Amino acid sequence: MIYLASASPRRQELLRQLGIEFDVMPSNILEVREAGEAPAQYVTRVARDKARRVAQQVKQRGLPAHPVLGADTEVVLDGEILGKPENATHGMDMLRRLAGRTHEVLSGVCVWHREKEYTSLSTSRVTFRPLTPAEIGQYWKSGEPLGKAGAYAIQGRAAAFITKLEGSYSGVMGLPLFELDGILRSIESETK
Repeated sequence: MIYLASASPRRQELLRQLGIEFDVMPSNILEVREAGEAPAQYVTRVARDKARRVAQQVKQRGLPAHPVLGADTEVVLDGEILGKPENATHGMDMLRRLAGRTHEVLSGVCVWHREKEYTSLSTSRVTFRPLTPAEIGQYWKSGEPLGKAGAYAIQGRAAAFITKLEGSYSGVMGLPLFELDGILRSIESETK
């Protein structure tokens, strides 16, 4: 059993895929990049901040001391974090910028357990085929890009845009399962 410091349906789906039982406890932290903070540092810090916040809440409420999982995923193009689309113009602009190019997807993971943190970072490279303005408009109208880093979901219609993936499919989706499994196995071996 773990606490998931996120309300993301995609992260919940991925945890179910591994057969991990969890309780959802969103951290509700403010995700703001600090001046000069590199994208990899940012996603790792946000994952850590989410896990720490929920670990504090668990302790304050006197809940069972299960591990707390925090994660953050960002799409990075030319060193710039694209974030989630603010509106249609912003979202379609992101998709235009990603079209025909390779970008990075960084997914930071932090598990907080017994006053100790375990962190990992997954870096994937995703290449989009060229997209027409009509394809971008249709994809935006589907509603799928809303609330998604980089304005796309690899597990949805945007899968048809991707010509190449180097790295972690689950990491691009929002939670790198290989890294998470390694952390949980490490915690389990330490607590035996």
